[in-house]
Amino acid sequence: MSRLPDAPAAPRWLQRVLCLDDFENEARRHLPRPVFGYVAGAAETNQSFRANRDAFQAWQMVPRVLVDITPRDMGVELCGRRWATPFGVAPMGLAALSAYRGDLVIAQAARRENIPFVLSGSSLIRMEEVIAVNPDAWFQAYLPGDDAGILALLDRVKAAGFRTLVITLDTPAAANRESNLRAGFTIPVRPGPRLAWQGITHPRWLFGTFLRTLVQHGMPHFENSYATRGAPILSPNVERNLSDRGHLNWRHLQMIRRVWSGEIVVKGVLDARDARRAADEGCNGVIVSNHGGRQLDGAAAPLAVLPRIVEACPDIPVMLDSGVRRGSDVLKALALGARFVFVGRPFAFAAAVAGEAGALRAIDLLRSEVSRNMALMGVLRPDELDPSHLIPAQGH
Repeated sequence: MSRLPDAPAAPRWLQRVLCLDDFENEARRHLPRPVFGYVAGAAETNQSFRANRDAFQAWQMVPRVLVDITPRDMGVELCGRRWATPFGVAPMGLAALSAYRGDLVIAQAARRENIPFVLSGSSLIRMEEVIAVNPDAWFQAYLPGDDAGILALLDRVKAAGFRTLVITLDTPAAANRESNLRAGFTIPVRPGPRLAWQGITHPRWLFGTFLRTLVQHGMPHFENSYATRGAPILSPNVERNLSDRGHLNWRHLQMIRRVWSGEIVVKGVLDARDARRAADEGCNGVIVSNHGGRQLDGAAAPLAVLPRIVEACPDIPVMLDSGVRRGSDVLKALALGARFVFVGRPFAFAAAVAGEAGALRAIDLLRSEVSRNMALMGVLRPDELDPSHLIPAQGH
């Protein structure tokens, strides 16, 4: 395993960032409006985006007392190895547009802290570069539109060294992300006076991320959607390439299971029947997710459907993402049966404003909250949490 360079020194101003939401506030000032809007935005009216947060507020925790909490351990066994915390980094597309070498710096931070990092299939950095800095990274695939393309992509992922494959299932059609259009963000990216002005008025991002990327690495491309290099972000072919998923069905999952020898996790499941079938087809885990509210507006909050999926799939790990912002959110999900939790947007914002140091700060903040709240709950290990530790909040 390659040795990482020494961790970067954290700028002093990072000490004023006290929780994950603070990174969003910093990123709002740092990023051009279209780029910030892409990361922060959701679909249509943001109904599902808001529901994700409201679902956590619907539960209150019931702590136990007079427990010696000094030997507590946050470690979790998942997908063949032990991780330091019950949370990891969700896949985030275009991370290198908001942060310089965004996927790489977050992957490095995750490796240092021994938490899972899932590389997005819509990354702008080659998977081979990412796994070189984090050999335990997982790869999240947006499957191409034909069997030969799927098999060729899997060959590339395997050759790169990935052992855990995450297949996202909730993108059969492009979402209606009106907020992106209102913010001026489009795929493909369309240069113009409005975008130029946003760059000029955000010089730290313009010179530190965008122009630095162009000078040192050339025009960003979608690097991991296929076995070969994808289109540049300015290409009109991008939209067609990213939307060619409507035909995918259970036959494709069966084919992948036959040829992929490693772990398979399916992501974007909200119905217990789908989760159960995925388990029956040989999947090793399921991530309950509504894509952070970025796909079907009005889709159920993952936390709301989590218990029925856990009940339907006692034989595989059930994980969750979407809306997690606090250590208490992590513990509530674990109490309702999740084995593990993934967090997305806050890590993108953290890397945008402070690179790897920002990602490390975000991990440390969430880890500290989880540890502190475990102590306050009288819980020594994540697997001790169960529904008896929660009650519905008044009004829910």
